[in-house]
Amino acid sequence: MSHTTLCRGILGLVAATLVTPVVAQDDVGVLEEIVVTSTKRQSTLQEIPVAVSVVQVEDIQQSQISDIKDLQSLVPSLRVTQLQSSGNTNFLIRGFGNGANNAGIEPSVGVFVDGVYRSRTSAALGDLPNLERIEVLRGPQSTLFGKNASAGVISIVTAKPDLDQVSGSASLTVGDYSQFIVKGDITGPLSDTVGFSLSGSYNSRDGYYDNLAGGDALGELNRYSARGQLLFAPSDALEVRVIADFDSLDEACCGVANLLNGPTGAIVVGIGGNLVPESPFAYQGYYDFTPVNQFDTGGVSVQFDYDLNDSVSLTSITALRNLDRFDNVDVDFTSAPLLDAAAGNLTDVNIDTLTQEFRLTGSTDRMDWLLGAFFFDEEVEQNTAIRFGPLFRTYADILTSNPAFGGSGLTLIENLGTLGVLPSVPANANFFANGQGNTESAGLDNQALSIFGQIDIELGDRATLTLGANYTEDEKEAFVNVIGDEIFSSLDLTEVGYEFVFLNLTGLPAIPAVLPGFPVEDATARFLSTVPCTPATGAACNPFLGFVPFQFLPQFVDIPNVVENGRSKDDDTTWTIRLAFDVSDNVNMYLGAGTGFKATSWNLSRDSVPFPSDASAVVAAGLTESPFVPGTQFFLKQPGTRSAAPEEATVYEIGLKASWDTVSMNLAIFDQEIENFQLNIFTGAAFSLLNAGTQSTTGAEIDIRWLPTDNFQGTLAATIMDPKYDSFEVAAVPRTLSNPSGVGSLTGATPAGIHELSLTASGRFNFTMGNADGFVRAEYIYEDKIQVVDNIPASIASREVNTVNASIGLAWENGFEAMLWGRNITDDEYLLSAFPSVAQPGSVSGYPNQPRTYGLTVRKYFD
Repeated sequence: MSHTTLCRGILGLVAATLVTPVVAQDDVGVLEEIVVTSTKRQSTLQEIPVAVSVVQVEDIQQSQISDIKDLQSLVPSLRVTQLQSSGNTNFLIRGFGNGANNAGIEPSVGVFVDGVYRSRTSAALGDLPNLERIEVLRGPQSTLFGKNASAGVISIVTAKPDLDQVSGSASLTVGDYSQFIVKGDITGPLSDTVGFSLSGSYNSRDGYYDNLAGGDALGELNRYSARGQLLFAPSDALEVRVIADFDSLDEACCGVANLLNGPTGAIVVGIGGNLVPESPFAYQGYYDFTPVNQFDTGGVSVQFDYDLNDSVSLTSITALRNLDRFDNVDVDFTSAPLLDAAAGNLTDVNIDTLTQEFRLTGSTDRMDWLLGAFFFDEEVEQNTAIRFGPLFRTYADILTSNPAFGGSGLTLIENLGTLGVLPSVPANANFFANGQGNTESAGLDNQALSIFGQIDIELGDRATLTLGANYTEDEKEAFVNVIGDEIFSSLDLTEVGYEFVFLNLTGLPAIPAVLPGFPVEDATARFLSTVPCTPATGAACNPFLGFVPFQFLPQFVDIPNVVENGRSKDDDTTWTIRLAFDVSDNVNMYLGAGTGFKATSWNLSRDSVPFPSDASAVVAAGLTESPFVPGTQFFLKQPGTRSAAPEEATVYEIGLKASWDTVSMNLAIFDQEIENFQLNIFTGAAFSLLNAGTQSTTGAEIDIRWLPTDNFQGTLAATIMDPKYDSFEVAAVPRTLSNPSGVGSLTGATPAGIHELSLTASGRFNFTMGNADGFVRAEYIYEDKIQVVDNIPASIASREVNTVNASIGLAWENGFEAMLWGRNITDDEYLLSAFPSVAQPGSVSGYPNQPRTYGLTVRKYFD
């Protein structure tokens, strides 16, 4: 999108904001006022000078939003990407966000439930509890929400226990794919000063992605949750809220489709496996074992709210949380047993988190103020493994077969190593044997402390100046230990090629006793060892460089070691400044700027690579098992790092908020960038954790609610963005024969996965049928066509969204309700994500969206 087009779009949104009030009528109802707590004090949505979207409980129920992933259908600036397991999910706001696939990477979008921080996205994926609303704060929010809100915040607010009367509800949902959901909640007083609430849910559904090799269909749901609260209000000045919750999930996720069937597809079929080629929306595939996705998450929080006097209040929120997660995924996504079914690619993670927040808030005649402190203490333990299956060696033999080798190139290397003529190859090597692989243990201890404050100063009767600051210190200590018996990835194929060429030139092994007699042949072999084979080179090349893609379990240097201590210590001061002005009683505007911060992320995986500055020291310290020239060994050539440097976000924003009886409109125009944006990109055999230099976006957001009559309400929410990589010189791209390092540049490119135009429009018509009140609701979600991921061309993996959801319901005076609903009723098809197929050079895989679903929900309220 050109800047001219963007400016025209922004002007169009402003025009819509200014002219829409003309259609307002005096003889109809009044829009409901929406209360938010986005600035950690209560305000209305129209008063608060912050870019925030609010989704109310009525919209959540009528749109059949069952978990936080579905929220993106109502908030255009929010995107949720589902990856290879239920727990690997990314939240993005305005195109910024990360955090999946690695327990050492915290998300850039902070998720809070009743003020309690959920440090990983998988800890927020249970079915939504008894809600009041969900607030999505757009742009960096580190001033009030700390170190992991550099892209935004999702704040989930649940209902408090009722101190006045006993009430509750029970609901049952049945739908296609044998979906069955049951929910219940009850609340009421235990005494004049104590209230309680209990809620629970169970949600099951068969999968929609068939495994043609047998086994469970993928995309199933199997989860339950329980939540209990106690509310103590012994006086008007004191309120104590105690919450305990537990969520459990045990599912087979997620269906992966073949987008491009490369040359390896025929080999998979030839060794007895199968796949569905280039049919991304057939919702069918072949898996030799059913993926396992299990996680349990729960915790206890205690919140104290105490009015010290008429103008000063103290809030304390203490929380203890735990997340247990286990995944085992068939990552080749074919029915060929290339990986071991018991430990093909398993991940076992345990995370214990303690958070403590204190806040003092107060006010005077002309000023509101807030002071706070937040403490975070977390321990991460992770065990992972990858083991080859019984047919991986056969698969590799075919891929490395060449008449010049007399068959398998792997067998040739093994045999020559055993004969001693390839000195760098161990004798009696057995590459890719059944059961070989890696077992890894990793962990992370993280402590952080934030001191923050904000002040709102009234400048006359119509203007308010907001100043805020947050100082954060973050310390982390990481370790990764790898035990591996896979030999091939530890070979220096440049060295092996040199020895092979020297052998062909002289008939002798390249050993110190021989080399002085053949200086010309030695130099020739050294040169040719770095030349990849192509039709133009003929035999004057290194024939083994083409095997580099098979070195996806490279030799690993554990951390900490004598060179790398595995520690990081970051500190940063973030700030916020806003000037809000009431143009009239109905319209206010604001100008704002702010910064965000996200601390160092550690790469807790087998893909963790020493920094180039440490490479020579790693070698000099003798931490490798075989000698090599620094910088030429595979594990030092692949992109990626031990850790990613802190993110620093900056946003400049102009906003307008307007509200009349029948129309409300919020407009934000922003220029936002993140320096050192942390990316974790999959390259086909490894995840590369990198800093993306600078990523920026300029855009506009508009949110309109319109009530032209008592019976109809319409909404329109839209986001226009112009994103780009201002600087990204070391990017992860697919490793190829001509680019074995997988290093490239994306500077000046448009970041993939970010829609330039996203919008959601909805309409709800209320009617009466007999003694029942009814409604009809429809919503339309549009996202323009984009490239899905950076390292796969849009011609192979692109996405455009045109989705319609709808529902119709009736409610009777006796508290009984019934609702028919459908999501994606037009069966819109698009890709959630894509990636180079694992160990299948030339092939591309992707995640298709969920197909059409529909069902019936009945609910009974009682009091």
